[in-house]
Amino acid sequence: MFLILLAFSFFGCQNGSDSFDGTVNISGKLSNAPTGIITLSKFVEDRSEVVDTLEMNSNGVFNFVLASDSPEFYELNLMDKKVVRLALFKEDVQLDFDFNDVESLKIEGSEDSKNMLKVELLMEEYQEEINQLNSAYYEAMTNKDQAAIKSIQEKAMHLEQNHGEKVKTVITEMNGSFAALAAIGMLNPKNDFQFMDNLVTQLNKDYPNTKIISTLMQQLEDMRVLAIGQIAPEISLPDPNGEMVNLSDLRGKYVLIDFWAAWCKPCREENPNVVRLYNQYKDKGFEVFGVSLDRTKEAWVKAIADDELTWTHVSDLKYFNSAAAATYQINAIPATYLIDKEGNIIAKDLRGPSLENKLKELFD
Repeated sequence: MFLILLAFSFFGCQNGSDSFDGTVNISGKLSNAPTGIITLSKFVEDRSEVVDTLEMNSNGVFNFVLASDSPEFYELNLMDKKVVRLALFKEDVQLDFDFNDVESLKIEGSEDSKNMLKVELLMEEYQEEINQLNSAYYEAMTNKDQAAIKSIQEKAMHLEQNHGEKVKTVITEMNGSFAALAAIGMLNPKNDFQFMDNLVTQLNKDYPNTKIISTLMQQLEDMRVLAIGQIAPEISLPDPNGEMVNLSDLRGKYVLIDFWAAWCKPCREENPNVVRLYNQYKDKGFEVFGVSLDRTKEAWVKAIADDELTWTHVSDLKYFNSAAAATYQINAIPATYLIDKEGNIIAKDLRGPSLENKLKELFD
């Protein structure tokens, strides 16, 4: 969730001229503006604080002067009709906006604030596409149209992949802008860890001793052990018969580590798909290593029998306090890791069409 918060809360900038006088001007011209108050707020960690307010004058012109000795992140609330996020350090910024044209916002001056506008447009485009898919999904669910549901799931998977590539392109085109921290929140660290790691490492060099970057570096470091390409950590837990089973016992096969539970409805709904794919590929070297987060053996064993799950199962019956859940940083299920024959993590959170497509790629 910290990455999502970054997408909405943190914005940045590049170093400007050596002649910087310690102040930044925020000025603008608003056309067809309603009467009201312009509020300037500054982001401080995970909250915003009001810095100053101005009453809108008749000609629509406004100006704020800020003392600035470091990169800062601001938000302009224009009479509760329009919000503009800004990244400011050593560069003045000028805004133009016509309230009769929602797409008329123009930003000049601060390169980082101009990059922020690109990020916001990308976010709005993605949100609109997600909303359209959600509407189609609810309709398909209401009609119990399984073919439509599967098609929408596939579209959602491709949408996320395409969006991630767009985000990385925008970040690359920023050429080192601190504003990349706003865009990084739209990436999935499970799939784009290496890109994010390289980006934050470079930003740390360009903007040393910046708190937000230091925090992000630590969070990425915590994720590193589970990044794609890393050896999957060992899991040693008892099976339903009480015999200890090791994940490493399955070396030589492609293994889906499946965190699930009898009480988890989405897990149970996904089980028929995993059963089908397991039966299709088990003779080609595919195995499933089911890690249950159940509390009782009775519920666990009954779910295995009811869903006809014939693969390897382990559990310490400690719910989310499971040793394996802690090792793999599991805070929600279903969750999966796919590892190769040598035990390396090659994919995460594969379900439905994404799991089927990956197995086709590996075995067909």
